[in-house]
Order: sequence, then structure tokens, then C-alpha cells
Amino acid sequence: MARLYPFRALRPRPADAARVAAVPYDVVSTDEARALADGNPLSFLHVSRAEIELQPGVDPYAPEVYERAAKNFADLKQKALVLEDDPSLYFYRLRMGAHEQTGLAACFSIDEYDRDVIKRHERTRRDKEDDRTRHMIALAAQTGPVFLTYKAAAAVDEIALRAKSSTAGAPLYDFEAADHVRHTIWRVGGSDRDALVAAFTRIPALYIADGHHRAASAARARTELAARSRSSSSDGADPTTMLAVAFPHNQVQILPYNRIVKDLGGLAAEAFLDAVKQRFEVAAGPAQPAQRGEIAMYSKGKWYTLKPRARPDRSDAIASLDVSILQEQLLAPLLGIADIRTDKRIDFVGGARGTRELERLVDSGKAAVAFSLYPVSVSELMAVSDDGAIMPPKSTWFEPKLRDGLLIHLI
Repeated sequence: MARLYPFRALRPRPADAARVAAVPYDVVSTDEARALADGNPLSFLHVSRAEIELQPGVDPYAPEVYERAAKNFADLKQKALVLEDDPSLYFYRLRMGAHEQTGLAACFSIDEYDRDVIKRHERTRRDKEDDRTRHMIALAAQTGPVFLTYKAAAAVDEIALRAKSSTAGAPLYDFEAADHVRHTIWRVGGSDRDALVAAFTRIPALYIADGHHRAASAARARTELAARSRSSSSDGADPTTMLAVAFPHNQVQILPYNRIVKDLGGLAAEAFLDAVKQRFEVAAGPAQPAQRGEIAMYSKGKWYTLKPRARPDRSDAIASLDVSILQEQLLAPLLGIADIRTDKRIDFVGGARGTRELERLVDSGKAAVAFSLYPVSVSELMAVSDDGAIMPPKSTWFEPKLRDGLLIHLI
């Protein structure tokens, strides 16, 4: 079963929420974070990416970065944050264009993460774990939620609908961010809160969609923080829990995580295309694949549709992924890219940037070839996680993204 815990959120005052809310710490570079926070002293990026206030070129993992983060967090508490009187749950709705999804924000058991009730599908990097673990310990807080999904449950959906439609359920926050994503949060207490806790005990598993490093870091920080006095929230959501927002699977939107390659490994463009034709059926095609099993390739101003001649076993949850087909049948054998984690010749472009970004990178000479992929489905993600397997790196891009700093779990 999946256990969740109401918690006393530290959160912005409603008038300050839009200025405090910040993009996740790991989707922007230091320079991008500095530009986003410029002129906004309340931006949570001053806490989540505190190196933006230090000298350019400073090591983002240096001790003074975490010291500055703790200082900025303390200052922000005084200026713009309040602590809830009572433990609550929160519905968090994201609206981007015509797409809408509503998740439940709560604290979830790290013990269940250890026991694979909360399932993962990605490996984590030790240096990134070290960073967020040190950040959580320095602040004694989890400041950005893990993004979870679960197989939709009617009982949860009914309470969410009631919370959003009730005249008594006016949202805490309702604002549109600079990227045109609308963020709306409702607090849930009383009988609805208790009903949600009970409903989640009937959900057999949760799946990490985004935030594997946050989850792993919360598990590591638990050991040190559990030895301290209990959280100031005193609500059972202690250091053995982690902050997350859980969305029903039928609302989650996954975009592709596309690839560019900077050179063709010494091949001329014509020779490369001939080599691709030996392994794939190649035809002129659109910039976005029409279905699973197709890959779009952009080279020399043209888009092609690739279909592998050697079709993978569809019963193999990993081998049948389009990212795996691209890797095993093209990137490794034709371009010599054996490990996309370490090879500097390959880079990745989130699906939110669209295929025009791929065209721009190739047309400008910054890349030699680009690949547009059909997005991984939620059912594929769940199948991989249920098998205890690990997806290839950079397989999924979740959009829209949650904001840091809106709901904070003191630990």
C-alpha cells in the first residue's frame, strides 16, 4: 500500500507566491538561474541555486554555496513565508495550454521508497545526490517536491473534483508563471484529508516520474536528520518522509527527450545516410514521429522517418523502447556513441523546446544530425518500473513542471 502523511507546509504568503515560485533547480544552468532571479529578491532560486549570488565560476558544490542557501532561506522565511497551523494535504493543478493535471501534495514514506513500493526507473548520479543531500541538511527542509504518478483511483478523483468545485474551496494560489503554465493549489483538511489518507492505502504502488535525485537525497538525509529533534511541524511528516506530488497516470503528460549529435564520426553526410539505410527503412517524413516504432531524423535540411529493419521483441520493456532502438541500432554501431552518459558528442533537448530547436542546432552547425522521438508512454514507464528495470538515460521529459518553494517540508 502507499502511505501518505499530511504536513504543516511552510509556504509563501498568497501575495508573494508568484514571485517566490521557481523552476526546479536542475532544469536551468547557473547563468539561466541568475537571469531568471535577476531583479526578484524573493525568487526561490536564491535558495535552490545560491551560487547565483557568489562570484562567477564558483564551484556550485562549494561549502559557501550551502551556507548562502541556508542564510537566504532564513531571510525568505522572515520576508515572505508562513507555517501552516495544522497538518494538511494539497491539490496542485498544472495547466499548460489545453493540458491539465491535478496531483496530491503530501509527504510519503521513505521506507516505502526503500522497499520499492515507490518505484524508480532511473539511475542517479552520486555527485547530484551529494548536492541535494547537503542542501536538505543545510536547510533542514525539503524545498522541491518529487513528481510521482499512480494508477488513477476514482476515490481520489472524486475528492479532487469536490475540492476544486466547492465554493468553500478557494485556492491558496492561482497564478500564471512566465512560461504560461498556470499553477493552482488548494489546501485540503478535515474529513476530505482523512478520506485521502485512507484512499491511498488502497493504491498498491507509486512511481517516480521526475525527481529521482530528490528522492535518493531525502533517503540519505534521513539518517542524519532523524537523529536530531523532530521537525518544527510536529505532524508525523518527519525526516523519514519526503515531499512529493502524486498525479493519476491518465493525466500525466510525457514529452520526448530528443537527441543531437555534434559530428558524424568521420563519415560524410551521404555515407552516413547510406549506412542508416542498411539498418532502417528510410523515407521522407515529418519532424515528429507519427507512432511508436518510428524515429525522425534531421540532416542537411531534411527530415526522414526511420523504421528499424530488425524489430525488437515487444515483450522486452527496455529493448522495445524507441530510445533503446536508436541507441543500439544507430548511435552505437554507426556513430560510435557507446555511453550517452559520458560521450561529449551527444546532447539532449527536452520536448518542450520543439523540433524547431533541433533544426536550429543542425542548421547553425552546432550539431550534425538530430533525432526526434515518439514520447514514452506512462504505461511503458510503469512496465519498466514493475520489472525492476532501469530506463536508458534521458528517456522522458515531463511537462509542465512543478515549482520549487510553493510547499516546503520542514525536517
